[in-house]
Amino acid sequence: MMMTTIATASVADRRALMTMRATARRRSLLSLLAVFGAILATTEAGAQPGTSAAPKPTLALVGGQVIDGYEGPPIRDGVVLIAGDRIVAVGPRSEVTVPPGIPVISTEGMSVLPGLMDMHVHLMIDGHADYEHWDTTYMKRFRDEIMPASAKQLLMAGVTTVRDLGAPLEDILEVKRRIEQGVIPGPRLFVSGPFIQHAPYAEYEKFVRWGVNGPEDAKAKVKKIIDAGVDFVKLIDQDQMTDAEVAAVVETAHAAGKSVVAHAHREDEIRIGLRHNVDCFEHTGLATEPAYPQDIIEGLKKRNQTLYWCPTVSPLNLANYTAQVFPERLDDPAWQEGLPKDIAKDIRDSLKNLTHLDYFTLTFRRIPTLENKFRQLRETGVTLMVGTDSGIPANFHSDSTWRELDTWVKFGMTPMQAIGGATRWPARFLKQEQNLGTLAPGRLADVIAVRGDVLSNIGLLQNVSLVVKGGRRVK
Repeated sequence: MMMTTIATASVADRRALMTMRATARRRSLLSLLAVFGAILATTEAGAQPGTSAAPKPTLALVGGQVIDGYEGPPIRDGVVLIAGDRIVAVGPRSEVTVPPGIPVISTEGMSVLPGLMDMHVHLMIDGHADYEHWDTTYMKRFRDEIMPASAKQLLMAGVTTVRDLGAPLEDILEVKRRIEQGVIPGPRLFVSGPFIQHAPYAEYEKFVRWGVNGPEDAKAKVKKIIDAGVDFVKLIDQDQMTDAEVAAVVETAHAAGKSVVAHAHREDEIRIGLRHNVDCFEHTGLATEPAYPQDIIEGLKKRNQTLYWCPTVSPLNLANYTAQVFPERLDDPAWQEGLPKDIAKDIRDSLKNLTHLDYFTLTFRRIPTLENKFRQLRETGVTLMVGTDSGIPANFHSDSTWRELDTWVKFGMTPMQAIGGATRWPARFLKQEQNLGTLAPGRLADVIAVRGDVLSNIGLLQNVSLVVKGGRRVK
């Protein structure tokens, strides 16, 4: 292999080499400045004279390519240095000193990247085809058996942060607390609690679907879930509510500093959501319509600096894949991990005839429309985030997230852009960009690694080899 040097390179090559070296120097300087800032902050917080304020490294990931989440070139032969639950340095091995004696994990031959963030999951469901049977049979087992199993499966798949968008209020808040306290393993949870909507679809769903009757009732129910501790509000069927009710939901949430996440299944759901300034839409929607109407596209363009969208395109393709291409997926033990045997068997039995299920009546006809609608959303400039609707029929927590990224790439995104949709941009939506979503000094040490080059093959994310959450290796 011929080595190019500054002396022998062409003018263009010289410029490229000089740019690469300058970038590396800037990264190293930023890492040093961040570490100095952490030391200074500790000192200002009350470190006593004569004591060491510098964070002491506790773990190093050494080797491989580091994809930091900023969508720039990866760091070759990189190092991620961790102290406690935070990252203290990121850069090439030649520029980041690993202190002797600390634990080192070799990531040679691997892609190292921020822990994935799935912005649409349901811990209370695990792929069962019959919601009424599931809710009426297993509701009392959600908190202690089903939700913990769902959470662990996501974490083992490299998902270190999730938005749970629909669950019984007390159960999901308790599971969130137990994960935060380290009682059970799972990703960082940001939760909405129950759906806020016009009315429950059936009596058995009242525990998770809160109907509203007038603006005062809407305001009271939103205030109740916010006071309980939810992170945002989930609004659906807003096209079946009065303008005053929708306004009460959104204004009450925003007054408390909470975002509103809304369904986008139907045209008027989107139009009403835009009119009332919801913060994020969910699903690609519009059933078998081939495209979004022009007035909706124009409305999205006007909001594209602040509006987020989770397309959740993979579940539709996944249903077809499972039914027609690889039904053996239903026998994969990964989705059964942590579930009691009776529950796992019940789920498997419910999925025997996918093409016969009412849930999938329009699914197979919607598939040809997805790529065009995904392209339309991208072209409006709204911020797309990876979300999977994980837990719906045949969409298991163990493999849902990587499949969404894979579908994005098949629909025209680069792997780097898809990774951004599962790291940097979700962190910004959650207002956690100083803690999550990127590998940089000061960030929480949520890191995953997979063998091989995910920038050439995003599907490698289906086999996550290493998961570090909060500086502690959990896989």
